[in-house]
Amino acid sequence: MPNNHHDVIHVEILGQQYPIRSQLDASYVSELASYVHQKMQAAADRSPAGDSVRVAVLAALNIADEYFRCRDGHDTDEGSVKRRTLEIEAIVDQAIAGQD
Repeated sequence: MPNNHHDVIHVEILGQQYPIRSQLDASYVSELASYVHQKMQAAADRSPAGDSVRVAVLAALNIADEYFRCRDGHDTDEGSVKRRTLEIEAIVDQAIAGQD
């Protein structure tokens, strides 16, 4: 009979505590949370006046871009990554400006 037990793992991202219910290993979930924290901190550093939604969207788009590049086997140099980050920021700025 499969184990359907889900442990609750408490992680912190940008000073907020999140209870994560998962069957995944606690150290792996902590590693994921740490990675997301780093990405959100980087987005917040680039957008100090940005609200939390903008920071989260920017971080999510950067993570999705990294995932797609890994999935598709594309390696990029540091300059290309910075350029794509600026392009993603511009997309988020335009989307948020359109909501006002």
